[in-house]
Amino acid sequence: MTLPAPTPLLDTIQTPADVRQLDRKQLPQLATELRAFLVDSVSQTGGHFASNLGSVELTIALHYVFDTPNDRLVWDVGHQTYPHKILTGRRDKMHTMRMKGGLAGFPKREESDYDTFGVGHSSTSIAAALGMAEAARQQGIQRKCVAIIGDGSMTAGMAFEALNNAGAMETDLLVILNDNDMSISPNVGALNHYFTKLMSGRFYAAVKEGSNKVLGIAPPLQKLAQRAEEHVKGMMTPSTLFEEFGFNYLGPIDGHDLTSLVDTLSNIRKLKGPQFLHIVTKKGRGYKLAENDPISYHGVAQFSPDKGLTSKANSKPTYTQIFGDWLCDMAAQDPRLVGITPAMREGSGMVRFARDYPDRYFDVGIAEQHAVTFAAGLACDGIKPVVAIYSTFLQRAYDQLIHDVALQNLPVVFAIDRAGLVGADGPTHAGAFDLSFLRCIPNMLVMTPSDENECRQLLYTAFTLDAPTAVRYPRGSGSGVKPDAAFTAFPVGKGVCRREGEKIAILAFGSVVSAALLAGEALNATVADMRFVKPLDVALVQDLARRHTLLVTVEENVVMGGAGSAVLEALSALNLTVPTLQLGLPDTYVEHGDPALLLADCGLDAAGIEAAIRARLAV
Repeated sequence: MTLPAPTPLLDTIQTPADVRQLDRKQLPQLATELRAFLVDSVSQTGGHFASNLGSVELTIALHYVFDTPNDRLVWDVGHQTYPHKILTGRRDKMHTMRMKGGLAGFPKREESDYDTFGVGHSSTSIAAALGMAEAARQQGIQRKCVAIIGDGSMTAGMAFEALNNAGAMETDLLVILNDNDMSISPNVGALNHYFTKLMSGRFYAAVKEGSNKVLGIAPPLQKLAQRAEEHVKGMMTPSTLFEEFGFNYLGPIDGHDLTSLVDTLSNIRKLKGPQFLHIVTKKGRGYKLAENDPISYHGVAQFSPDKGLTSKANSKPTYTQIFGDWLCDMAAQDPRLVGITPAMREGSGMVRFARDYPDRYFDVGIAEQHAVTFAAGLACDGIKPVVAIYSTFLQRAYDQLIHDVALQNLPVVFAIDRAGLVGADGPTHAGAFDLSFLRCIPNMLVMTPSDENECRQLLYTAFTLDAPTAVRYPRGSGSGVKPDAAFTAFPVGKGVCRREGEKIAILAFGSVVSAALLAGEALNATVADMRFVKPLDVALVQDLARRHTLLVTVEENVVMGGAGSAVLEALSALNLTVPTLQLGLPDTYVEHGDPALLLADCGLDAAGIEAAIRARLAV
């Protein structure tokens, strides 16, 4: 008689309460099953991968020791929270990860009580967990608050601001540093080198072994050396750094050793005041291809678990690639050019530039504010900096953009990637606001290329100007226009008419020009590629207003304060009254999903533009 196969442990877990019912000896089996489920699940949906494989044991231990959701777990960034989602009742929905109407790729408060804080940007966990701990104290609630932060996020100033505040408050708070020596791009900076050399403890083990062999023949000298070693280690190890902030430092421990994790967390749970636990993990743990190449396996599309990632030929280069090629070509022509990125070398298309121009490439780490002011300092003394930054991350350096660059009218070029909707990453990463927050800044020039060639030429145009400039472009590929190898500076503040029609004039900005042209064909409308949001082509606006009975502005940016608002302001200044329809992103956060579906939902595809215009004409 054949006995039925035992039920997998993972199938018995509906909530963390079920995890806490397991015998400790069963936890390694749960980790094995959870890791296998992750490989199978992410290979089918795509998403963040290597970081999630590295956090399996930590996630199990946290939910095993702490009384979640009453105890608060606050994950930094959220790249590593798929195991958390699986153990908190969402395993059956993992096939919908990052799809429209499905699970979000990051923790989201509306999705689960176990997602205590919505994240997507780095270095916020300690501040948020501290706020929750203080709220519990003031309300007399017994709960533990835990911030889980990676070593990449720990390089950002906000993390240290929170540590400084937490140590002074002496609030009950546990900060767990998940040290895998890797964020998205390899970590950089003096602090990271300090962590790398000292945190693992291997350096001290090697020194100790060597000194014991040499001094073992003279016990008095050996004892003296041991005392000296303890003194030096006390000055240099991370315990000194974090204890200066008022934390009790513990570690480092193996973040894949469930026994050590559970024992350590159980002991820490009984302690009062700020606690700091340092664990060492490996990105991609348990899947050799991801272990060997954690950068490529950080965020993946669908793939075969057996074969791993395969390169797919793309007939159309992405805007990111267009920027990367321009940067290298421009650097070859002008030795003053330097490129700056806040920890997004791969994402911003700077791999070749970093290789070909290492002395002119600066990855400043997860430090957007510093990146902008560093660029300002370079620009003060004759260098021409190009800051490659995602739209959503530029928001984090808004004061520096205004105060350190624009106020001083410094020639810094901002190459703004991921402008508009970004699809699966959702609202935390969408570049929905940059036209609105850029065009209100004096001295700023704002450009919106409509295709690949315009992107290349407007980047060149921006670089030639002695002023702060921004060129914003979307994620992914454009319409397939092959960029010219030669550089052409476009007239500043001048748009071009792409199609002449009657009665209706569509003024399109950037990525939506191609959809506007299709709608224009259906409506026999004039279509203008405006190119510049600031300075706006007022003469073109005036001409179109006088020749048409309806103006329509279209942009992949929120309507309020965006390019359409600039057109209305121009019409008001010209004392022209003409019916105007503004189309753009709605006054809400657009959720994750396929970009084409999301644009259609927002009425920014060709059919949506045409339908909105016909509806307006019917009124």
